[in-house]
Amino acid sequence: MRYITPHVLLDLGKKMVFVGGPRQVGKTTLAKAILSEHFPEGRYLNWDLDEDRQDILRKRWSTKDTLLVFDEFHKYPKWKRWIKGVYDTSREDHSFLVTGSARLNVHRRGGDSLMGRYHYWRLHPFTLDEIPLSLSREEAFHRLMTVGGFPEPFLEGDEREARRWRRERFDRVLREDIRDLESVRNIQLLSLFLDGLRHRVGGLVVLSNLASDIEISPNTVKSWIEILERMYVVFVARPFTNSLPRAVLKPPKIYFFDNGDVIGDEGARFENLVAASLLKRLHFLEDRDGFNCELRYIRDKEGREVDFAVVKDGAIEELVEAKLTEDEISPSLRYYTTKLRPKKATQIVAKLRRPYDRDGITVTDPSTYFDRFFLK
Repeated sequence: MRYITPHVLLDLGKKMVFVGGPRQVGKTTLAKAILSEHFPEGRYLNWDLDEDRQDILRKRWSTKDTLLVFDEFHKYPKWKRWIKGVYDTSREDHSFLVTGSARLNVHRRGGDSLMGRYHYWRLHPFTLDEIPLSLSREEAFHRLMTVGGFPEPFLEGDEREARRWRRERFDRVLREDIRDLESVRNIQLLSLFLDGLRHRVGGLVVLSNLASDIEISPNTVKSWIEILERMYVVFVARPFTNSLPRAVLKPPKIYFFDNGDVIGDEGARFENLVAASLLKRLHFLEDRDGFNCELRYIRDKEGREVDFAVVKDGAIEELVEAKLTEDEISPSLRYYTTKLRPKKATQIVAKLRRPYDRDGITVTDPSTYFDRFFLK
């Protein structure tokens, strides 16, 4: 059972539930598990299957189907208007679960309003907050750092097969999903652009420099990053500046939902793992509790930088620094902890001998920090 399952079940009794997230993150598996275990008389319909697509368009299902699952429904251009009409006319007979690898969150932009008719959940890959009982925390961490947290490679634990899986996934995202849903003319250049981002994890991404490297315009770079965000391939951490008068607006940092996508040293991959794990927590708090959460970083003119600022409803809740081996507290983390006085300040060290606390800062290992959050 995935971490959002009990919450999805609760929400299905109230409204429609939309489940978004990256391709192959487990949305279909989750939907089918909910059907088989809790709605045995429900119906699963996949937009990618010709027979199911025709049944969807003709609205052919039984009144006994207590749950209707529409999988990969974002590919239907008129899905918002269609699902609104079906829900408004048959919500007394059915519950509705809708999944998609992209665009389910664009219901906030224009078109027919679905306001008040749905709850939205985002499903993330496995992290140390959510590991199968069959795996030790040490083995789970090793797999997250080598093959990533997507279910198939993570559960298999084979690096060669993980590389093959990742290559095929990239090809399908670029040549099928983006081609079908976005107006990108040169997929080959987009692939080179994506490789460039994979080498820049953890660093500031200067759009003009990246544009120059592959000879495209900065506006195109900005547009492509937004597309990759919508497809749940990457996510962006932007600078936090509101409370720092001497801070300057800096370029974004780019991270990947799949930790295995990172090309670079072990430190960059660990920072990406921390970023992805923090974002998973923040999305969960937004989807469950309705908070407005953001993952930011802090950097000022003097070059003092903290990897992550966890922001909830506009205020910094926690400062987090990710280190591979350095167990001495970062001077920048110490400086900003004193200056901003967040509720928590943490330095997560991948290879830590012994945790400790000093000057309001906790130095800990990833297994301790990321432990059973979704059960709290």
